Amino acid sequence: MPPVANSESASAPGARPGPARAQCPYCGVGCGLELKPSDPAPEPGPASWSVRGDRQHPSSLGQVCIKGATVAETLNHNRLVQPQWRERLDQPFRPIDWEQAFAILINQIQHTLASSGPSGLAMYGSGQFLTEDYYVANKLFKGALGSNNFDANSRLCMSSAVSGYARSLGSDGPPCCYDDLDLADLVVLIGTNTADCHPVLFQRLLKRKRKTKEALQIVVVDPRATATSDAADLHLAIRPGTDLALLHGIGHLLLRQGAIDRAFVDQHTQGFAALDTLWQAWTPERVSILCGIAIAQLEQLAQLWAGSQAVLSLWSMGVNQSREGTATVGGIINLHLVSGQIARPGTGPFSLTGQPNAMGGREAGGLAQLLPGYRAIANPAHRAEVERHWGLAPGAIAAEPGLAVWQQVEAMERGEIGLWWVAATNPLVSLPWLDRVRAAAQNCPLVVLSEAYAGTETAAVAHLLLPAAQWSEKAGVMTNSERRITLCPAFRQAPGEARADWEIFAELGRRLGFVSQFGFDSAAAVFQEFSALTAGRICDLSGMSHGLLADHGPQQWPFPQGCAPGAGQARLYGDRHFPTPSGRAQLVAEQPLGLAEPPCDQFPLVLTVGRYLGHWHTMTRTAHVERIRQRHPVPLLEVNPADAAHHGLVDGALGQVRSRRGAVSAQVLVTDRIRPGTVFLPMHWGASQEQACEANRLMHELGCPISKQPELKAAAVTLEPLTPEPVIQETPTLKALV
Repeated sequence: MPPVANSESASAPGARPGPARAQCPYCGVGCGLELKPSDPAPEPGPASWSVRGDRQHPSSLGQVCIKGATVAETLNHNRLVQPQWRERLDQPFRPIDWEQAFAILINQIQHTLASSGPSGLAMYGSGQFLTEDYYVANKLFKGALGSNNFDANSRLCMSSAVSGYARSLGSDGPPCCYDDLDLADLVVLIGTNTADCHPVLFQRLLKRKRKTKEALQIVVVDPRATATSDAADLHLAIRPGTDLALLHGIGHLLLRQGAIDRAFVDQHTQGFAALDTLWQAWTPERVSILCGIAIAQLEQLAQLWAGSQAVLSLWSMGVNQSREGTATVGGIINLHLVSGQIARPGTGPFSLTGQPNAMGGREAGGLAQLLPGYRAIANPAHRAEVERHWGLAPGAIAAEPGLAVWQQVEAMERGEIGLWWVAATNPLVSLPWLDRVRAAAQNCPLVVLSEAYAGTETAAVAHLLLPAAQWSEKAGVMTNSERRITLCPAFRQAPGEARADWEIFAELGRRLGFVSQFGFDSAAAVFQEFSALTAGRICDLSGMSHGLLADHGPQQWPFPQGCAPGAGQARLYGDRHFPTPSGRAQLVAEQPLGLAEPPCDQFPLVLTVGRYLGHWHTMTRTAHVERIRQRHPVPLLEVNPADAAHHGLVDGALGQVRSRRGAVSAQVLVTDRIRPGTVFLPMHWGASQEQACEANRLMHELGCPISKQPELKAAAVTLEPLTPEPVIQETPTLKALV
């Protein structure tokens, strides 16, 4: 691969920038992009850029979706360019300089440490961070400040996958790779609308399906019919919250059919006896009634699984965002283990990461229970290893895991947090029960927001705004869903006074007295320190550097010191040894619990939320791209015809969705592509949008007790009409959304 733009600094002001290669900053597929400055560059003002897929990037092979293709249109709009401050939320912001901003931070940190101790400090980061940002933030909070209250929005996305992998296989880390899409003969998509949320991977799968037809069977498990299910050979439109029961039903039939790899189970797993007993009770009749599907569909899926040589399971937030998210991940892994469908080409349980660098965050310790290198805060040996590497005294890292993001919200309600620092994310759209989050944040003495864009919903509850350099303006790495690390160079100047997040954290660390610990002079130096800390771990990337990635392109881990470029490991556990105390994988037997908030007489329907193909999370970028706005002009409330008739809703009219926590309105789309009893809203539109539709206002905070991931996919709701007639001439169709 040809060299990328300089990994550390963008072109000097007024200089002609050169082309660059980077990973796309949207979803976890991690597509490669090739970016070129416009010719001629506009004068005056920053250069504009053209974008196309990078054919040399091994994860995407030149493919790109509408978000990646239009990302250059988002680089300059609506940017936050200088620190801003207000003492009270009822005051307007006023510009300040960085010296004043650091003085405010230091004063509040020192005051909080003196009055409440380290537990009074909390940060909520993001899968939009580069790995270097994650690492320095962790070192600042968990190391220098002694507060493990550093969590990230991966908590809302992939934390159930993290805990599920660790509990069943002994460690986090997807064991599969994208090439397995080309090698499986059965692909099961459960809890993922891959066509909209991971479109380049879906197109790869679809291309192969068109070419090989019956040689590849695709099964989709989803209460909605989507562009993903349109390509399926079998679509199981189960009731929300019944995924684990479905998996147990498949296990029951595999037992009945004798489709268990007894040699693999006996030699490489433990816990089969308890799982066998559990599966025996989940008969097809019981599963059919609970899931709301035909027995024949369940039997067809089990037969496909039993008869396939290579089974690949893909899942995302439809599985993870559940009160039993960790258990459901374990249920998927159970099926792969008992049938020996793991660690071979085309096989395995494969979680699709939601954000571009959520995987990198997991490697760098970016959740409240983690330390870098897939280490656990609760493990004394792990804490000691990190303390030595960071040059800190023994015991500097607190022994108890920190507060996950919802626990941070609850602590703010109780007045226990003196500083809440939000960075590169917009929780006043993405968290559940938004009214409660808003009130909690207003109870915090200092809310700091590090953000690239002005006017986000979270800025409404902030006191101090820090302008952040974003992707394209700072150097660093990201890791995609197949454990492939890509160097993203700084190929353009950050606007105004914006700074890279890691630079802000390091400067603050030095000003707090930790000069040697935060003496980084470049992102490459940060990565060098971080990568050395992964040596000997399953996520070993100690053989990588910014220089190697610039010269040789993206690399997969494990990639230990001395590894040759391109020699990273595509699949994990090929030796059938798992990083558990026994060396065996753990089969997990847990009874399904169902929804945390099931429907009732007052709230008879289940609301599920999701994404549209063109928009990204809370629309801070994509709301300003005209092509995307035209494709997705308004949020649509999808309602089955039977439910629409019962509640007096007509296609195109405005309807109101109400839960125990609030109400929102949206234009109604009456469609038989969603099962009766379930309604759907997109999660993108926040309070700042012209068509405000805060779907997460309606969602509850209850979640998985192991992963602490909220059940953002299901809440009990009711409907009522707001207008008797359609509000526009023609209702957008589902075809327009895919």
